[in-house]
Amino acid sequence: MRFLKYILLLMLCTASICHAGDWTQILGPYRNGHAEGESLDMAWPETGPAIKWQREVGNGYAGLAVFKDTAILFHRIGDQEIVEALQAPTGEVLWKQTSPVNYRGSFNPNDGPIAVPLIYKDRVYTFGIAGHLQCLDLKTGKQIWSRDTHKDFQVGEGYFGVGSTPIIVEDRLLVNVGGKRQNAGIVAFSLNEGFTLWQAMQDDASYSSPTSAFLHGRYYAIFITRQYLAGLDPQNGNILFQFPFGKRGPTVNGANPVLVGNYVFATASYGVGGFWGNIERAHANEIWRDDKIMSSQYTTPIEYGGTLIGIDGRQDVGKSRLLCFDPKTKKINWTQDNFGYATLLEADNKLILMKTDGTLVLAEASLEAYKELGRAQVLNSTTRALPALSNGLLFVRDEKTLKCLQLKTEIPAPETTPEKATSK
Repeated sequence: MRFLKYILLLMLCTASICHAGDWTQILGPYRNGHAEGESLDMAWPETGPAIKWQREVGNGYAGLAVFKDTAILFHRIGDQEIVEALQAPTGEVLWKQTSPVNYRGSFNPNDGPIAVPLIYKDRVYTFGIAGHLQCLDLKTGKQIWSRDTHKDFQVGEGYFGVGSTPIIVEDRLLVNVGGKRQNAGIVAFSLNEGFTLWQAMQDDASYSSPTSAFLHGRYYAIFITRQYLAGLDPQNGNILFQFPFGKRGPTVNGANPVLVGNYVFATASYGVGGFWGNIERAHANEIWRDDKIMSSQYTTPIEYGGTLIGIDGRQDVGKSRLLCFDPKTKKINWTQDNFGYATLLEADNKLILMKTDGTLVLAEASLEAYKELGRAQVLNSTTRALPALSNGLLFVRDEKTLKCLQLKTEIPAPETTPEKATSK
């Protein structure tokens, strides 16, 4: 019941008006890694899930967003950031929009977009690797407005460019901009014209994407910036609570904050660890910090039955494990040591885990134990982009290829005889 109440609260404040099968933003319709209304096969053939279609893609780590039968791909080819609308079941290109970009990666060779597109009503919002924020018409790809956030708010390049997906709360587009010189760590933009509504916080941006909640009769926008975990009033940018979170130097905050009822969890590697706090009406209380349980480099854990399931460790250094633990007691329910680094989502009481080595894993979503149901090598190079699930189709991409995989077997329509077709 507590979990169902949590989902209902998120549905009140989610950015998109969603239907079953939609995956309109990062980590799904409610930004919590759960795909509602999906029914998946219990097992895969030895060769893995069937490939519905595949195509080449340019640079970038941005996962796809899907609304009804339209999938939005955001990538870079040459000196252009490209937004493409694809027919989700076939991969057919519906429209293509391009914008010039001159970003060159310094700490990482990737120079393509990282932030997942955001679909809201009849609009698509994208946030490019160099801070180009734009709004496009979902049906035609026509640009409605754009902002150069790095220029407008005097933002530095950062370690890996821009990597935080914006969020819509109460008809405002809230963005982890990072303009600390102008008190514009977080900025709210109007949805229709793109002008600035408010700006707040003197901090750089992180690679964590914000979430939102409706608690205590009000809306909260919850961000992790370069150095803080903060809750803001989406109407005016007033800071409702703020905790130090992160470390200076060559570190990043990459995982999104996770809500479990009135509680919030944050996690990072680099010696930062996990944070667990309780959100009150106009403030929050820190309950614990611990770097021994779940210190995830950039994977966002999933709340499941009051527990958290996610990755502890880093992609680039050391070993990573998959685990399930109760954040209220810090009790670990189960672990899968040396699992490897992965991103994950949940659908139909199953975990879908996309490992960075291109291996796709299907497992039971369980509070008691890890039980694997299937495993297949579906991509051939480093895979960092978040998967997207829509109507039984899983969209995954690595550095070269986008694949649409079929996780639900299509049932052929029954054949009709002439007698049955004409009978009354």
